[in-house]
Amino acid sequence: MDLSLDRPEGYLFVRRVDAHGITLADRVLDSSFLLTAAQVIEHWPVAAATSLDASHVEALLALQPEVVILGTGPRQVFPAAAFMAGFLRQGVGIEVMDNAAAARTYNLLAGEGRRVVAGFILPSA
Repeated sequence: MDLSLDRPEGYLFVRRVDAHGITLADRVLDSSFLLTAAQVIEHWPVAAATSLDASHVEALLALQPEVVILGTGPRQVFPAAAFMAGFLRQGVGIEVMDNAAAARTYNLLAGEGRRVVAGFILPSA
């Protein structure tokens, strides 16, 4: 059996997730960040899903997503209803999951060419 390395092309992808950081292609990020197929917005000032509120919605919507994937760390933690409602009022889907599941979902959607924005919450160093 032949094995070959198939690297995603045309979008930023998540290679690895662990408890302290997330590897994008060949770079490790260890603080919360936003990710689209074309850019990384580092140092997203969010330390916990419970701190997200309606004021955080605009920053994500400015990236013009059709769907938002929110990785809340090693466990799934739902943010306040006002945060979730901000996306639903604009017709933008939002899914909340742990970081590993968020990375897999983001990679799949970005690989399909969807306008996906992923927010990954990482513990402060």
